Amino acid sequence: MSTRFVVRTAEEADYRDPGALAPDSSGYTRWCAVGYDDGAVHTDFGLSRLEPGGRIPTHVHSFEESFHMIEGEALLVTPEATVHLAAGDYGVIPLGVPHSWRSVGDAVAVWSDIFSPPPRIKYHSDTFRVPDIEPGAPLKVDPRDPRTRSFGAITTEQMNPGKQSQELLAQSASMRTALLVYSGISLKMMVDSDLGSVLHTMFMVQYEPDGVAGPHDHPLEEAYLILDGEVDATFDGQEFRMKPGDIAWAGVGCVHSFKAVGEPVRWLETQSPQMPPRHAYRFARDWNYLADKLGE
Repeated sequence: MSTRFVVRTAEEADYRDPGALAPDSSGYTRWCAVGYDDGAVHTDFGLSRLEPGGRIPTHVHSFEESFHMIEGEALLVTPEATVHLAAGDYGVIPLGVPHSWRSVGDAVAVWSDIFSPPPRIKYHSDTFRVPDIEPGAPLKVDPRDPRTRSFGAITTEQMNPGKQSQELLAQSASMRTALLVYSGISLKMMVDSDLGSVLHTMFMVQYEPDGVAGPHDHPLEEAYLILDGEVDATFDGQEFRMKPGDIAWAGVGCVHSFKAVGEPVRWLETQSPQMPPRHAYRFARDWNYLADKLGE
């Protein structure tokens, strides 16, 4: 491919009937912001919309699916539970697990989602219609209820380093609830192997006004959805001012950087495949230092 990155603005959003990806659905459209056509081999990232009265009948995928609710409410029905999702909720649907979606209320439900690996159109989008599962009594997402163990909820307060004490956390404090803070950056893990994912991760990132990540690349693909604030980003030397609703994708080897603009910026980020135990970051600053040192 000619480029190793994609940047798409909120104004470019193109919601379409996804066809075989959601068989026999009604009132459902999706903006595939990045996928196979863009050169991605591990990531299909986009935004889904389910209109009032809409539904996606029971189906299975031969890929993993994770989501983060942005607006509205929806019911997600799996063999384990019927989960009533609201803004801030997230979860993972493991490969091959039957599931269906139903709208709730009079508002449009909007969620971001990642499919890993990407659905292949020539293989019927790697999706199969299966017998319907009747919904049970709806459960709200509860991090301490094992019936919703594949789901979680995140709030802006969880991104505040000063609000990580035990009494303010829904779950008992542990590495699972840890907020990683460095260089004006806060990171909260959402979907990972602990939640049941094996092919990708999803997490929330917040940059304070002085937050900076210098040029670096990874042996994996990343996608970003800006939720609040603005950030100056570079991808392979090209500069972009990203705003709420914008989406970007960085492929393997794409050198990228971020710098907050003014007020704190917050975005949803995914990585696929999952980060290796070592050598997940290659910072240009460190290797430039070595080059200079060797040139002494």
